[in-house]
Amino acid sequence: MQRRLLFFFLFLATAVPALSQEQENLKIVWPEEYNWKIGSNQETEQVHVMELIPGKETLENWTLMGNMMSIKGGQNIPVDVAMNMMFQEAQKNSDNAVLTQIEKSTVDATTPWVLFKIEAKSFKDDKNPESQLYYITRGKTALYSNFIAIREARLKDKFVEKWAKVFKSSEVVWQ
Repeated sequence: MQRRLLFFFLFLATAVPALSQEQENLKIVWPEEYNWKIGSNQETEQVHVMELIPGKETLENWTLMGNMMSIKGGQNIPVDVAMNMMFQEAQKNSDNAVLTQIEKSTVDATTPWVLFKIEAKSFKDDKNPESQLYYITRGKTALYSNFIAIREARLKDKFVEKWAKVFKSSEVVWQ
């Protein structure tokens, strides 16, 4: 499912021209206990996608996967719209996908964010369950979509609580 989302956002990003030469990134401190390694790192002029997996796992056989995506020029995409686009893509691949918005903040208009989960018992091409906790935020020059995925039909409250803290402590930085 992650790779399908990548291609969807690659298409979207080509339709949204980069408006600035500034270097902006979202800094997330991923918990060290998993000994993360980069499973995949793909970049175009508009989109950068990185998949992280625990050190002893592979992209073919993972139990936990982190995903970071930045879309340059996507700063005008409302976080609600991005959330709904993610869910629509999940629905194309799973008849039983469920979207739950957990929290949203638009207090700071320069960096609004939304935290939500998409849970699915199975997919059309894969009978294994997979659920993701997403954190989408905007900066001045990009939209950032990040998630942590687990191969379970539902996310446990402790999992959501732990990863919500990780995502909500992230920050948009300039390099």
